[in-house]
Amino acid sequence: MSDTIKKALSGCASHAEIRRQIYRTRRVAVLSGSLVTNISSKAAGACARVYRNGVWGFASIGDLSDAHVEEILRSARENAVLLDSRKPKNKGPLTLSAPAVYRAERPFQETDQKQLIDFAMALDSYIGENCPHVTSRSVAVIADCIEKELFTSEGACAHQLFPRTYVVVSLSAETDDGETVELYDIFGGGAGYFTDYYGDPAALHSAVDQLYNELMQKREGVFPEAGERLCIIDSVISGMVAHEAVGHTVEADLVLAGSVAAGSIGKTVASGLINLTDFAHTAFGEAAPLPVYADDEGVMCKDAPLIRDGVLVGYMNNLESARHFGMEPCGNARAFAFSDEPLIRMRNTAIHPGENTLEEMIASVENGYYLTKTRNGQADTTGEFMFGVTMGYEIKNGKLGRALRDTTISGVAFEMLKTVDMLSDTVHWDFAGYCGKKQPMPVSLGGPALRCKVNVGGR
Repeated sequence: MSDTIKKALSGCASHAEIRRQIYRTRRVAVLSGSLVTNISSKAAGACARVYRNGVWGFASIGDLSDAHVEEILRSARENAVLLDSRKPKNKGPLTLSAPAVYRAERPFQETDQKQLIDFAMALDSYIGENCPHVTSRSVAVIADCIEKELFTSEGACAHQLFPRTYVVVSLSAETDDGETVELYDIFGGGAGYFTDYYGDPAALHSAVDQLYNELMQKREGVFPEAGERLCIIDSVISGMVAHEAVGHTVEADLVLAGSVAAGSIGKTVASGLINLTDFAHTAFGEAAPLPVYADDEGVMCKDAPLIRDGVLVGYMNNLESARHFGMEPCGNARAFAFSDEPLIRMRNTAIHPGENTLEEMIASVENGYYLTKTRNGQADTTGEFMFGVTMGYEIKNGKLGRALRDTTISGVAFEMLKTVDMLSDTVHWDFAGYCGKKQPMPVSLGGPALRCKVNVGGR
């Protein structure tokens, strides 16, 4: 912490923050052999936030130097005083009892744009040569990194880097009746730089071959029968349930706004097999896909338990909501851009694994569906959800049958989770998504395969 920042924060009577950050992004996309996207951008700036009796004053500037620190902190303080005078909440001071101290061990690593282009073009060329029935193909390579420095009046001092790299391959084909079917997949390892995961494009050839084979199966696929069905939903979809349909309902700001989880602490909301956690930086004995060590209020991050043995046990909080509910903050206050204020956000949200193999689960179903991929979805604070399903299979007499065309699943999360009676013993993560709660935020979500009853759409 520089002398300028120390001096500026020393005069704050209540909680105050100064955050500086840089957002770097590189994106390349190749469409059927043509380079259609080639972007390299950088946005940098600083902000200050001051708490006063229940209101926040905020100010930001597109400059990283110490020269404007006192200016933006003064503006934030004046804004807090103004808001307090217009709509006083009289909540008294807010303090950070255990300020975070953390510094990233690995410095920022620049990514070469030409390397991304060459990789995307080579992978696209492989698809063109080896996937004869594809009518349209795209390969996108994304390399993003958010770098943050945070200082608070209580002495929190944190420097973090959030690099994320992934490759998205999308394929289309025509059916015999002239319809178009599409399928995509995401390849990568989560947090890290391009060279951490990608060297020779040939390393992704087998994954592309599998995606193509699934597309060919879908090309000959059938539509499911509509209605409530016994299904096995694979990890990506169970992760969507964990994030969209459950996670948002237990974010404390949405709880205070009246979500279905309000007043439900200690109540059974799912099958006794269900455990759900918002992980900070380590999950199931390994590094989480997108680790967060300190949040943007200066709280040292720890796991936030949400459901234990089917019982709702906690919410995700910021400092203010944690005080309101009498809970310990776990580091869920996150901001995307330097000009954004921190909101209560998820990090790595997942349902815990069970004890069954996927093969055992499929063998247990006489007549149902195995749903494997999703492209989009929505849920509201009642827990009601609808997700698009882009890949799946019939299950007949305990064996996989024909592939499925696009369909949907829907239901109420806490009711659907009560029907879960088997969970697979492995967890897979989706690490390439953005949560869109007022501002984008990189998040990861995951879980095991679940056997449950869910409403399936038809043709």
